[in-house]
Amino acid sequence: MSQSHAHLAALVGSRLCHDLISPIGAIQNGLELIALAGPTDLSPEMALIQDSCESAAARIRFFRVAFGQAGEQQMMGRREIASTLTALGKGGKLQVDWTPQEDLPRIQVQLAFLAYLCCESALPHGGTLRVDRDAAGWTLQATGPRIAADPRHWDHLNGNAPSDWPGADRVHFVLLPIQAEAAGQKIYATPADDSITIKIA
Repeated sequence: MSQSHAHLAALVGSRLCHDLISPIGAIQNGLELIALAGPTDLSPEMALIQDSCESAAARIRFFRVAFGQAGEQQMMGRREIASTLTALGKGGKLQVDWTPQEDLPRIQVQLAFLAYLCCESALPHGGTLRVDRDAAGWTLQATGPRIAADPRHWDHLNGNAPSDWPGADRVHFVLLPIQAEAAGQKIYATPADDSITIKIA
């Protein structure tokens, strides 16, 4: 995939997330009004719908950053990053420790979010992910009860051309190297039996 194709894919991603977040938000607002008008305790059915909406909204917010268009001068606040990851963690098996305290360029957060998805793909039973940033760049360290890292995908992160295209559920392995190259950075990925480390510098 060329940089121009990646740019087009990012525009499509931005459009889809932009159009989906409004109706999801409207459903959430409707559920809140129903809860206010009815009993204090939600029925199991309503609770399931509410949890599903919250999970969908969190995933869309995350995808909007990971797959959407990021302007060169666009910044993303630490509070927004933290709230997105916290909401995402409520419905997932991967718990994240995001250590940077400062606001960051959106393109840099996009790289970290794409790397998050790579780690998530290799942790089918969940785990923990620590995200650090210093002057050199990003370091993501993931651990979990089981590591399932397909060598083809991880070799591609390290600069080897893929023998074939991954499925849609692994598209982040294709996009991360492209976006890192556009940002003038390289990826160093090291999957092991009990952990995963991704450096972007």
